[in-house]
Amino acid sequence: MNTGVSKPDTKQRILDSAERLFAEYGFAGVSLRAIIADAKVNLAAIHYHYHSKEALFDAVILRRLEPINRERLELLDALEQAGQPTLEQILEAFLAPAFRVGADPNGGQTFVRLIGRLFSEEMSLFSHVIKQHFGVVLERFARALQAAAPELPTSEVLWRMLFMAGALGHALRSCGQNLESLHGGLCDTSDVEGALRRLIGFAAAGFRAPVPAGVTHV
Repeated sequence: MNTGVSKPDTKQRILDSAERLFAEYGFAGVSLRAIIADAKVNLAAIHYHYHSKEALFDAVILRRLEPINRERLELLDALEQAGQPTLEQILEAFLAPAFRVGADPNGGQTFVRLIGRLFSEEMSLFSHVIKQHFGVVLERFARALQAAAPELPTSEVLWRMLFMAGALGHALRSCGQNLESLHGGLCDTSDVEGALRRLIGFAAAGFRAPVPAGVTHV
């Protein structure tokens, strides 16, 4: 008898469980057996859909990153078709899609915790994620930022993109968290759009800062 209540798709349950467990315990700290138990599926289901823990991990990352990166490139395409975009416009095209997804309490914050764990604890896996899923995006935005800040050497643009990514990750992990001990209640961390505007301004100022004296570039 059909009750009209649909159960979550098996693949969706596996991805949700894997994302949550990877975010909490790291890639090495999670077994397929743990994911099976959490998702209430059997081993055959995971092997049928993903073949291995590594393939499942890639699917977890790609589920969130693919739409984010697609939107980033679409926004940048639209800006460049309209003329030379400003620094702030380019930064918004890069930051806003990730920021809004990451601030979404329905799964986005779990993904942010996962990326934060990779960045701070599992750099080999993080490097794999960058190579697999960010190559085209980083190349396009590096060129756009270079055009918007032509006074910066290419290596300096890449350094500042690295710092911007760190600021993005930290801001996402802070959104919605109770950090009153740090700011005495003066900052509303639930204000996602306000935080995004501040992050864009902060990043733009960083890209406009002069190259430090004594720094060499290739």
